[in-house]
Amino acid sequence: MAEAAPPGGAAVAVAKRVVERMLWSRVTVQRKLGGERPLPSAMPHTDVLRDAAAWQAAVAECRRLKLPLHRDKPKNWDALGAVATVLNTLGRASSVLDAGSARYSSVLPWLRLFGLSDLVGNNLEFGDDVRRDGVLFRYGDITKTDFPDGRFDAVTCMSVVEHGVPIEPFLAESARIIRPGGVLVVSTDYDQDPPDTTGVTAYGQPVHIFSPDDIRDFVKTAEKHGLVLKGELALEHAERPVHWKRTGLDYTFIRLAFDRA
Repeated sequence: MAEAAPPGGAAVAVAKRVVERMLWSRVTVQRKLGGERPLPSAMPHTDVLRDAAAWQAAVAECRRLKLPLHRDKPKNWDALGAVATVLNTLGRASSVLDAGSARYSSVLPWLRLFGLSDLVGNNLEFGDDVRRDGVLFRYGDITKTDFPDGRFDAVTCMSVVEHGVPIEPFLAESARIIRPGGVLVVSTDYDQDPPDTTGVTAYGQPVHIFSPDDIRDFVKTAEKHGLVLKGELALEHAERPVHWKRTGLDYTFIRLAFDRA
């Protein structure tokens, strides 16, 4: 399979490849030198990033656990919450798909450092299969995969669904490939009063920041497919602690976790 054209052009692709290589080299060394890593402190399974203090606390926890930080520091908050939900709900023997993954993003490297070995990332940008420290990255559409029913204990999907992903097909496919008793964790851009994004695009898609009504609809659609929200849905936030320099937008993140009934 041919390599898909990278968003941002060749220079950005090279920079991402450098970051990826450095990240996985560090993971390999840390995993071989370290013993069993303590589990992350419990975090709400479903939550809104309400202020800068919350992502700063997540960064401090990552440093305590010796996890390589994502360079976009607020993203450590949603990744850490997803990893905490997987580990504290399902344990270290879990099989996990990171849907819409990037090889330089945090969830799969961190799970590998916690000892998980059945880890897969898929993305329409990927070409031939690539392995990094035993983690498989392969081409795939997160709304229509070729995995068998119940293949995974957990699916994570970090900051992907806002980029034009059809929500109901994604949730239906996630429910199909997660075993009963497993979990889905999704994060996305969110604001209780979203800024106007008319005419703003990124990665070839209109920029979308989810509103409270969007999130309620997301949860209702998930329920239709046997995915039951873990925790409480409280949608208010005091600050907009996320700034996307490329678009000039200020907003926040939301993280949603679901049990597969």
